[in-house]
Amino acid sequence: MGDQEADIDRIKECAGALKRIHDTFEKRANPADGYGMAELGSQRLLDTFSTFGSNWKIHRKKLTEELQSLHGITKAAAEAYETLDHELAEALRRSDKQGSGKPGSGGNPGSGKKAGA
Repeated sequence: MGDQEADIDRIKECAGALKRIHDTFEKRANPADGYGMAELGSQRLLDTFSTFGSNWKIHRKKLTEELQSLHGITKAAAEAYETLDHELAEALRRSDKQGSGKPGSGGNPGSGKKAGA
């Protein structure tokens, strides 16, 4: 079994960032709204902005759904890693307490350190 590390704080940061991005996308109106001939000066450019606006609504909805999903996944991962870490630490503490009265027990074999130290 290989050693693996999970940076729980980094995963939490990622989940938070995804949530903020999701909220921004969800609240963000179409950036092309509010422009007319007076501002753009060309029907062709106005039509392009209109097309962009229609596509933006479709793609924004898809993006917000994906961002919400990724936020949930990363948040759940951080929580699962944190729970697992606490459970493992507690199991190691119990193991140390159970073995503390026996010669050569209570430590982490081969490391020279007590488990959890």
